[in-house]
Amino acid sequence: MTQAGQVAAAIGPEAELVEVDADLPPEAGDKERFTRGVERLVLDGEAEAAVHSAKDLPGEMTAGLAIAAVPPRVDPRDAWIGPGGSIDEIPEGARVGTSSLRRRAQLKALRPDLEMVELRGNVDTRLRKLEAGEADGLVLAMAGLQRLGRAEVVAFAFDQAEMTPSAGQGCLVVQTRTGREGTVGIGDPDSLTRLLAERAAVAGLGADCASPVGVHARLEGEWLVVDGFAGRSDGSVWIRDRVEGDPSRPESLGRELADRMLRAGATEAMAGSNLSG
Repeated sequence: MTQAGQVAAAIGPEAELVEVDADLPPEAGDKERFTRGVERLVLDGEAEAAVHSAKDLPGEMTAGLAIAAVPPRVDPRDAWIGPGGSIDEIPEGARVGTSSLRRRAQLKALRPDLEMVELRGNVDTRLRKLEAGEADGLVLAMAGLQRLGRAEVVAFAFDQAEMTPSAGQGCLVVQTRTGREGTVGIGDPDSLTRLLAERAAVAGLGADCASPVGVHARLEGEWLVVDGFAGRSDGSVWIRDRVEGDPSRPESLGRELADRMLRAGATEAMAGSNLSG
Protein backbone atom coordinates (compact mmCIF):
# COMPACT_ATOMS: atom_id res chain seq x y z
CA MET A 1 0.00 0.00 0.00
CA THR A 2 2.90 2.37 0.73
CA GLN A 3 4.38 1.73 -2.71
CA ALA A 4 1.05 2.02 -4.47
CA GLY A 5 0.30 5.24 -2.59
CA GLN A 6 3.59 6.76 -3.71
CA VAL A 7 2.86 5.89 -7.33
CA ALA A 8 -0.69 7.25 -7.03
CA ALA A 9 0.68 10.52 -5.62
CA ALA A 10 3.10 10.78 -8.55
CA ILE A 11 0.29 10.20 -11.07
CA GLY A 12 -1.87 12.92 -9.52
CA PRO A 13 -5.06 13.57 -7.55
CA GLU A 14 -7.17 11.64 -10.05
CA ALA A 15 -5.51 8.34 -9.04
CA GLU A 16 -7.54 6.07 -6.75
CA LEU A 17 -6.17 3.10 -4.80
CA VAL A 18 -7.85 -0.29 -5.13
CA GLU A 19 -6.87 -2.71 -2.34
CA VAL A 20 -6.18 -6.41 -2.86
CA ASP A 21 -6.84 -8.97 -0.14
CA ALA A 22 -3.38 -9.76 1.28
CA ASP A 23 -4.60 -12.17 3.99
CA LEU A 24 -2.33 -15.00 2.88
CA PRO A 25 -0.55 -17.62 5.03
CA PRO A 26 3.25 -17.19 5.38
CA GLU A 27 4.17 -19.94 2.93
CA ALA A 28 6.63 -20.11 0.07
CA GLY A 29 5.13 -18.76 -3.12
CA ASP A 30 2.88 -16.19 -1.46
CA LYS A 31 4.62 -13.27 -3.17
CA GLU A 32 3.73 -14.67 -6.57
CA ARG A 33 0.17 -15.45 -5.44
CA PHE A 34 -0.26 -11.86 -4.28
CA THR A 35 1.27 -10.54 -7.52
CA ARG A 36 -1.16 -12.65 -9.56
CA GLY A 37 -4.04 -11.33 -7.47
CA VAL A 38 -3.08 -7.74 -8.25
CA GLU A 39 -2.72 -8.58 -11.94
CA ARG A 40 -6.16 -10.19 -11.99
CA LEU A 41 -7.80 -6.91 -10.96
CA VAL A 42 -6.19 -5.20 -13.96
CA LEU A 43 -7.12 -7.97 -16.39
CA ASP A 44 -10.70 -7.94 -15.10
CA GLY A 45 -10.95 -4.17 -15.52
CA GLU A 46 -11.38 -3.46 -11.80
CA ALA A 47 -8.15 -1.42 -11.85
CA GLU A 48 -6.33 0.38 -14.65
CA ALA A 49 -2.82 -0.23 -13.36
CA ALA A 50 -0.96 -2.44 -10.89
CA VAL A 51 2.05 -1.51 -8.77
CA HIS A 52 4.65 -4.18 -7.95
CA SER A 53 8.06 -4.41 -6.39
CA ALA A 54 10.03 -5.25 -9.53
CA LYS A 55 11.94 -8.04 -7.81
CA ASP A 56 8.63 -9.81 -7.06
CA LEU A 57 7.39 -9.68 -10.65
CA PRO A 58 7.76 -13.12 -12.34
CA GLY A 59 10.17 -13.22 -15.26
CA GLU A 60 7.46 -14.30 -17.69
CA MET A 61 4.94 -11.51 -18.07
CA THR A 62 1.31 -12.54 -17.71
CA ALA A 63 -0.47 -12.62 -21.08
CA GLY A 64 -2.36 -9.41 -21.73
CA LEU A 65 -0.20 -7.28 -19.43
CA ALA A 66 2.85 -5.09 -20.03
CA ILE A 67 5.24 -2.83 -18.14
CA ALA A 68 3.86 0.69 -18.52
CA ALA A 69 6.39 2.56 -16.41
CA VAL A 70 9.31 2.16 -14.02
CA PRO A 71 9.54 5.17 -11.67
CA PRO A 72 13.01 6.41 -10.68
CA ARG A 73 14.90 3.67 -8.89
CA VAL A 74 15.91 4.10 -5.24
CA ASP A 75 18.84 2.51 -3.39
CA PRO A 76 19.10 -1.10 -4.64
CA ARG A 77 21.50 -2.32 -1.94
CA ASP A 78 20.90 -4.79 0.87
CA ALA A 79 21.16 -3.45 4.40
CA TRP A 80 22.38 -4.94 7.68
CA ILE A 81 20.38 -4.30 10.85
CA GLY A 82 22.32 -5.44 13.88
CA PRO A 83 25.73 -5.12 15.55
CA GLY A 84 28.72 -4.28 13.36
CA GLY A 85 29.58 -1.56 10.87
CA SER A 86 30.75 -3.81 8.02
CA ILE A 87 30.61 -7.44 6.93
CA ASP A 88 33.85 -8.10 8.82
CA GLU A 89 32.50 -6.55 12.04
CA ILE A 90 29.40 -8.74 12.31
CA PRO A 91 29.99 -10.85 15.45
CA GLU A 92 31.30 -14.34 14.86
CA GLY A 93 28.58 -16.96 14.67
CA ALA A 94 25.80 -14.36 14.57
CA ARG A 95 22.30 -15.65 13.76
CA VAL A 96 21.13 -13.85 10.61
CA GLY A 97 17.40 -13.63 9.95
CA THR A 98 16.53 -13.99 6.28
CA SER A 99 14.34 -16.14 4.07
CA SER A 100 16.23 -15.20 0.88
CA LEU A 101 18.38 -17.90 -0.72
CA ARG A 102 20.28 -15.17 -2.59
CA ARG A 103 21.26 -13.43 0.64
CA ARG A 104 22.08 -16.71 2.36
CA ALA A 105 24.36 -17.80 -0.47
CA GLN A 106 26.33 -14.56 -0.53
CA LEU A 107 26.55 -14.21 3.26
CA LYS A 108 27.81 -17.78 3.66
CA ALA A 109 30.31 -17.26 0.83
CA LEU A 110 31.68 -14.19 2.66
CA ARG A 111 31.27 -15.42 6.26
CA PRO A 112 30.89 -19.22 6.60
CA ASP A 113 30.63 -18.84 10.40
CA LEU A 114 27.29 -17.03 10.24
CA GLU A 115 24.16 -19.01 11.11
CA MET A 116 21.14 -18.49 8.87
CA VAL A 117 17.75 -18.29 10.61
CA GLU A 118 14.47 -18.54 8.70
CA LEU A 119 12.61 -15.29 9.37
CA ARG A 120 9.50 -14.23 7.45
CA GLY A 121 7.00 -11.38 7.60
CA ASN A 122 6.86 -7.75 6.57
CA VAL A 123 9.51 -5.25 7.65
CA ASP A 124 7.87 -4.33 10.96
CA THR A 125 7.27 -8.00 11.82
CA ARG A 126 10.90 -8.89 11.17
CA LEU A 127 12.15 -5.94 13.21
CA ARG A 128 9.93 -7.05 16.11
CA LYS A 129 11.33 -10.58 15.83
CA LEU A 130 14.85 -9.14 15.94
CA GLU A 131 14.01 -7.18 19.10
CA ALA A 132 12.54 -10.38 20.59
CA GLY A 133 15.87 -12.15 20.12
CA GLU A 134 14.85 -14.53 17.34
CA ALA A 135 17.97 -13.41 15.43
CA ASP A 136 21.09 -11.33 16.08
CA GLY A 137 20.74 -9.36 12.87
CA LEU A 138 18.66 -8.96 9.73
CA VAL A 139 19.36 -8.33 6.06
CA LEU A 140 16.63 -6.29 4.36
CA ALA A 141 16.36 -4.16 1.24
CA MET A 142 17.38 -0.53 1.70
CA ALA A 143 14.58 0.50 -0.66
CA GLY A 144 11.84 -0.98 1.48
CA LEU A 145 13.24 0.55 4.66
CA GLN A 146 13.50 3.97 3.00
CA ARG A 147 9.96 3.83 1.61
CA LEU A 148 8.62 2.94 5.05
CA GLY A 149 10.66 5.64 6.80
CA ARG A 150 12.71 3.07 8.74
CA ALA A 151 16.20 3.73 7.32
CA GLU A 152 17.44 4.77 10.79
CA VAL A 153 17.66 1.09 11.82
CA VAL A 154 20.37 0.35 9.22
CA ALA A 155 23.87 -0.29 10.58
CA PHE A 156 25.44 -0.39 7.10
CA ALA A 157 24.60 -1.14 3.48
CA PHE A 158 26.48 -3.93 1.74
CA ASP A 159 28.72 -3.00 -1.14
CA GLN A 160 27.31 -4.47 -4.33
CA ALA A 161 30.56 -6.39 -4.85
CA GLU A 162 29.82 -8.16 -1.55
CA MET A 163 26.07 -8.64 -1.99
CA THR A 164 24.72 -8.44 -5.52
CA PRO A 165 21.11 -7.25 -5.24
CA SER A 166 18.10 -9.12 -6.52
CA ALA A 167 17.08 -8.21 -10.07
CA GLY A 168 14.82 -5.18 -9.84
CA GLN A 169 15.58 -4.40 -6.20
CA GLY A 170 14.84 -0.72 -5.57
CA CYS A 171 12.50 -0.55 -8.59
CA LEU A 172 8.74 -0.33 -8.75
CA VAL A 173 6.86 -1.47 -11.83
CA VAL A 174 3.58 -0.02 -13.02
CA GLN A 175 1.76 -2.64 -15.06
CA THR A 176 -1.20 -2.08 -17.39
CA ARG A 177 -3.14 -4.02 -19.97
CA THR A 178 -1.25 -4.44 -23.25
CA GLY A 179 -1.78 -1.45 -25.50
CA ARG A 180 -2.09 1.04 -22.64
CA GLU A 181 1.63 1.38 -21.91
CA GLY A 182 1.65 5.11 -22.65
CA THR A 183 -1.06 5.99 -20.14
CA VAL A 184 1.24 6.32 -17.10
CA GLY A 185 3.63 9.23 -17.53
CA ILE A 186 5.91 8.75 -14.51
CA GLY A 187 8.55 6.45 -15.95
CA ASP A 188 12.33 6.88 -15.77
CA PRO A 189 14.09 5.62 -18.94
CA ASP A 190 17.37 4.80 -17.17
CA SER A 191 15.62 2.76 -14.49
CA LEU A 192 13.70 0.86 -17.17
CA THR A 193 16.92 0.14 -19.10
CA ARG A 194 18.58 -1.29 -16.00
CA LEU A 195 15.54 -3.38 -15.10
CA LEU A 196 15.20 -4.87 -18.59
CA ALA A 197 18.83 -6.03 -18.49
CA GLU A 198 18.39 -7.59 -15.05
CA ARG A 199 15.15 -9.39 -15.95
CA ALA A 200 16.69 -10.75 -19.15
CA ALA A 201 19.65 -12.16 -17.21
CA VAL A 202 17.41 -13.88 -14.66
CA ALA A 203 15.26 -15.36 -17.43
CA GLY A 204 18.37 -16.52 -19.29
CA LEU A 205 19.61 -18.29 -16.17
CA GLY A 206 16.28 -20.07 -15.80
CA ALA A 207 15.92 -18.50 -12.35
CA ASP A 208 13.03 -16.83 -10.54
CA CYS A 209 12.57 -14.44 -7.62
CA ALA A 210 13.29 -17.26 -5.13
CA SER A 211 16.55 -18.45 -6.73
CA PRO A 212 19.99 -17.81 -5.20
CA VAL A 213 20.74 -15.32 -7.98
CA GLY A 214 21.61 -11.64 -7.92
CA VAL A 215 21.77 -9.35 -10.96
CA HIS A 216 22.40 -5.63 -10.90
CA ALA A 217 22.77 -3.22 -13.82
CA ARG A 218 24.07 0.34 -13.63
CA LEU A 219 24.92 3.07 -16.11
CA GLU A 220 28.55 4.20 -16.10
CA GLY A 221 29.14 6.98 -18.60
CA GLU A 222 28.22 5.63 -22.03
CA TRP A 223 28.10 2.00 -20.86
CA LEU A 224 25.59 -0.28 -19.21
CA VAL A 225 27.39 -2.55 -16.73
CA VAL A 226 25.62 -5.72 -15.59
CA ASP A 227 26.89 -7.80 -12.65
CA GLY A 228 25.66 -11.27 -11.79
CA PHE A 229 25.91 -13.77 -8.94
CA ALA A 230 24.71 -17.37 -8.71
CA GLY A 231 25.55 -19.75 -5.89
CA ARG A 232 24.52 -22.50 -3.56
CA SER A 233 22.67 -21.38 -0.44
CA ASP A 234 25.36 -22.86 1.83
CA GLY A 235 28.02 -20.63 0.22
CA SER A 236 30.12 -23.58 -0.91
CA VAL A 237 29.90 -22.89 -4.65
CA TRP A 238 29.35 -19.57 -6.38
CA ILE A 239 29.99 -17.66 -9.61
CA ARG A 240 30.29 -13.93 -10.27
CA ASP A 241 30.58 -12.31 -13.69
CA ARG A 242 30.14 -8.95 -15.43
CA VAL A 243 29.37 -7.66 -18.91
CA GLU A 244 29.20 -4.14 -20.25
CA GLY A 245 28.02 -2.63 -23.49
CA ASP A 246 25.58 -0.39 -25.32
CA PRO A 247 22.67 0.64 -23.05
CA SER A 248 20.35 0.67 -26.09
CA ARG A 249 20.36 -3.14 -26.00
CA PRO A 250 19.83 -3.98 -22.32
CA GLU A 251 18.10 -7.31 -22.86
CA SER A 252 20.88 -8.54 -25.15
CA LEU A 253 23.44 -7.67 -22.48
CA GLY A 254 21.39 -9.48 -19.84
CA ARG A 255 21.22 -12.59 -22.00
CA GLU A 256 24.95 -12.34 -22.69
CA LEU A 257 25.67 -12.30 -18.96
CA ALA A 258 23.40 -15.31 -18.43
CA ASP A 259 25.09 -17.24 -21.24
CA ARG A 260 28.53 -16.57 -19.78
CA MET A 261 27.44 -17.65 -16.31
CA LEU A 262 25.76 -20.80 -17.62
CA ARG A 263 28.94 -21.75 -19.48
CA ALA A 264 30.87 -21.20 -16.24
CA GLY A 265 28.57 -23.62 -14.39
CA ALA A 266 25.81 -21.44 -12.90
CA THR A 267 23.23 -24.23 -13.11
CA GLU A 268 25.47 -26.53 -11.06
CA ALA A 269 26.28 -23.70 -8.66
CA MET A 270 22.60 -23.19 -7.88
CA ALA A 271 21.81 -26.91 -7.59
CA GLY A 272 20.82 -28.17 -4.17
CA SER A 273 19.96 -24.78 -2.67
CA ASN A 274 17.31 -24.88 0.03
CA LEU A 275 16.29 -23.02 3.15
CA SER A 276 18.42 -25.21 5.39
CA GLY A 277 21.57 -24.23 3.53
